Amino acid sequence: MTHRVFGITGWKNSGKTTLTERLVSALVARGWRVSTIKHAHHDFDIDKPGADSFRHREAGATEVAIVSGRRWALMHELRNENEPSLDDVLARIAPCDLVLVEGYKRERHLKIETRRLESKDRSPLTATDPAIVAIASDHPVEGETLPVFGIDDIDAIADFIEIRAGLARN
Repeated sequence: MTHRVFGITGWKNSGKTTLTERLVSALVARGWRVSTIKHAHHDFDIDKPGADSFRHREAGATEVAIVSGRRWALMHELRNENEPSLDDVLARIAPCDLVLVEGYKRERHLKIETRRLESKDRSPLTATDPAIVAIASDHPVEGETLPVFGIDDIDAIADFIEIRAGLARN
């Protein structure tokens, strides 16, 4: 199955996570089933030292599934394997209407670039990434030919994503 994918990219502290979170809420409220993939730093962890899942992983398990009556999660420890590609991860995502991908600057799916005055780096990614199709910014942006949205204009950004991702309104 191929997923409809749309990305949110930008430099550190540019507002990617907040925008992703707000877009998920808006799109789900519109009736879409949305999943997310976030690219994280090298040694991220989602289970705390001492937790059973952490102990299983530390003991050498390659995959650890945590299952309850409310949710389940699957962690895969890479050991000596290479980081999976975005396509490899998408292949494991259950069917849904849209996958929002946070990060993955070098991948070729359509993306919106976040820009904030407080970001660590403010050099535009649009100059080197033709897959960026719009900008969401907390300040005026000059000299761009792409659509520019206010970073808080969630409805307009969600409308744009619906159109660009090919989501049909009921």
